[in-house]
Amino acid sequence: MTSERKKNLLAYSILLALLLLLFSKILFTGKIIRAPDIINEFYWQVKDYYTARLGNLFSLESLTPDWNIYINSGLSNEGGFASLQFLFWRTLLFNMIPAPTSVAWFIVLHLFAGAAGVYCCCRLAGTSRPAAFLGGLVFALAPEIVTLINAGHVMKLATIAYAPWAFYFLEKGFNTRRAIYFLATGFVLAFQFFNTHWQIAYYTCLCVGSYGVLRTLGLVMFEAKGNSREIWRVLGLNMVVLIFFLSTVAISLAPLAKWSLDTNRGAQSGANQGKGGLDREEAMQWSMPPEEIAAFIVPGMFGMSRQEAGENPANINAYYWGRMAFTQTLSYMGLLPWLLLPLPLIFKRDKYTWLALAGIIGAIFFAMGKYTPFYNLLFDVLPGISRFRVPKMIMFIPVIGLGVLAARGFDLIMMRDGLDRRLFGRYLAGLTVLPVVLSLSALFAVVGKQAIISLIFDRISQPTRYEEGLYLIDQRWNNVVHELLVAAGIAAVIAVIVWAYRRNYMNNLLLGGLLIAVFIGDTARINNKFMFLVPVPAMTKGKATPVMDFIIKDSKHYRTLPVSGIDPMPFAAHGIPVMFTSNPVQKQRWQEILDIFTLDSPLTDMLNVKYIVFSGAQYQQERGQLSGKYVPVFTSPDGGEVVLENRNVLPKAWLVPSVMKVADQKQSLGILQNTNFDPRQIALVENSPPLALLPPGQSSSISAGDVAVVRYEAKKIELLATNSVNSLLVLGEKFYKGWQATVDGKKAEIVPVNHILRGVYLSPGKHAVEFHFDPVPFKIGKYLTLGSFALFAGMLLREWFLRREKVKGLEAKVDTR
Repeated sequence: MTSERKKNLLAYSILLALLLLLFSKILFTGKIIRAPDIINEFYWQVKDYYTARLGNLFSLESLTPDWNIYINSGLSNEGGFASLQFLFWRTLLFNMIPAPTSVAWFIVLHLFAGAAGVYCCCRLAGTSRPAAFLGGLVFALAPEIVTLINAGHVMKLATIAYAPWAFYFLEKGFNTRRAIYFLATGFVLAFQFFNTHWQIAYYTCLCVGSYGVLRTLGLVMFEAKGNSREIWRVLGLNMVVLIFFLSTVAISLAPLAKWSLDTNRGAQSGANQGKGGLDREEAMQWSMPPEEIAAFIVPGMFGMSRQEAGENPANINAYYWGRMAFTQTLSYMGLLPWLLLPLPLIFKRDKYTWLALAGIIGAIFFAMGKYTPFYNLLFDVLPGISRFRVPKMIMFIPVIGLGVLAARGFDLIMMRDGLDRRLFGRYLAGLTVLPVVLSLSALFAVVGKQAIISLIFDRISQPTRYEEGLYLIDQRWNNVVHELLVAAGIAAVIAVIVWAYRRNYMNNLLLGGLLIAVFIGDTARINNKFMFLVPVPAMTKGKATPVMDFIIKDSKHYRTLPVSGIDPMPFAAHGIPVMFTSNPVQKQRWQEILDIFTLDSPLTDMLNVKYIVFSGAQYQQERGQLSGKYVPVFTSPDGGEVVLENRNVLPKAWLVPSVMKVADQKQSLGILQNTNFDPRQIALVENSPPLALLPPGQSSSISAGDVAVVRYEAKKIELLATNSVNSLLVLGEKFYKGWQATVDGKKAEIVPVNHILRGVYLSPGKHAVEFHFDPVPFKIGKYLTLGSFALFAGMLLREWFLRREKVKGLEAKVDTR
């Protein structure tokens, strides 16, 4: 191993050890991070990995399209999550460390991976190792990223960690003009996409593409100097990134592109008929208000976070009261990086400085969303922007850019000679003025409190979902004053350290150590507020409740609907199919059913909802309003939950002798709300039936036949139907184009029934009917991805061989001397 590699390995080791120390609170504990997305969702996805056999977690069978029968009356993204199988380190970690602790380790190790990527970017930009180390720390400790822990956005953090490496490999490609690095860029972007947070992946691709365009323009204007061959070569290598990314990511992108078309953000959704995505107001709801740029310097200027239901940390003085609907994170990156940023702008204005600055400014304007013409223009012209609703989510890009510029500034501030004294003197003056300005601002806030509050009264008195009252005004204003004073103190400490260094009171080692220590202390103070732990709730320890024990004895052909705020995920985790789970993106047909759903409609019957679970208190309040078809059959020993049985529930599949063609979907939804509609005798279809079925008025006294369920699995359902007349077999499962059907071994058409269910027409007789899930886009994407893996493996092998030959050649030259 070369000396260079050993030194880099030492830097990585110190960085990792430091992160393990700083995040020890969440790493070495039996408690769980108090974040709803972890407690209610992510924990359930990974908790069984620890007890599973490792061989079962790595299987080619996992590379198949998914259909989950337990969640949301059947849930799928057509195989878009199958790529998680490629993240073998994720699987190993969750298998080796028990949940919930494994969740924290997963987060921190990805923070380290991203920090290592920024370190490499800084080294590529020419910084020293200590400076690159600081750049990596900026990424790993910036509250803008770390506070995502508070939100429980585990896979968002994992996805962000890949972004620095994409920039690193792309820049390496531009420097060397070698195809392997451009291929590596596409490969990293694909694996980032595999981590399933597609908004972060989309924003990274957007920024990497912009970086490539700016870098190419710079090459054409300043480096190639009319060398057309070189220009065409670079353009071709940029296309390699795009093509290789698309082929590598195809196993996820192909099914997801198909899946997204008929979601509530698809082409025919909402107000965007024919266009797709969210309407403008919803898409821009989480735009960062311009005034919140002040929170880059004063982290508590608008409070610290949204107040979540349940227990809250005692070290947060005021919760977020800015103009966004709410926020679970903080727009702070540490004060030191911003104070170092002017130095490269003054003394080192090269391509890396301008590119990093462009990333910071461009992403901040993007994050402001509706408050700038820039984002509004992109929303109208750039494909994909309208699919996402949090423009502020792009703020991980400024963190990367700030890390690079801070590292360059760190090197410059440690130069005693070689810098223009007059310019550096101005920088020092600015460094000195900042704590004075912040202190005076705090004084002004105290003296002019009443006048200022009167100007912003409507905003500063705004209640949250969990707190209200005039006491909030003093609470929030006192927090502003407190945070201004803290920021002034940190700025003053940095100014004193730099002045002492310039006066020769300390050497480079002490200067660097003190500045890094100040940055760590500054960010740790904030981050500690967002790493709040609570005991693992009893329901998440894997033990079924008495209500679950009662329901689970019944067939999985039936569904359960927890209401009164009862979390459905624990039911699903214990093998109980639930009718509904909350997801921001739903299939359009399903969303329309949810919008009209009531307990007294026939919808519960045809969706196989047999059990309704109420809290005891809520049941006592609503029992008089419930339909007579719901009968209480079980009460938990503590009286906290009551189970009602739907006596009108339909079986998993049934035969209907009559159909009614209703082309207008609004009319169809209206009929389904009618309590007189009987899905046993008549079905609503969208096209004329291929068989002559009985008219609706003649079907009430006729039994079409029987259906027996032979096999009921996630991706395969086998039925045996015996019918005496032409009939429509209705299956109590969602209509979904990825499903295929056969009747007696011959392919049959699946038609939408009652807006949301699927059905197959049958002539009289005894029929073996099979439904199987096999969407075509997934199969195409799978083979494209595996082919790309093979190509990249071949290129890596070639690279290894070339380097080996190069080393042999150098050794031979040394021997001849």
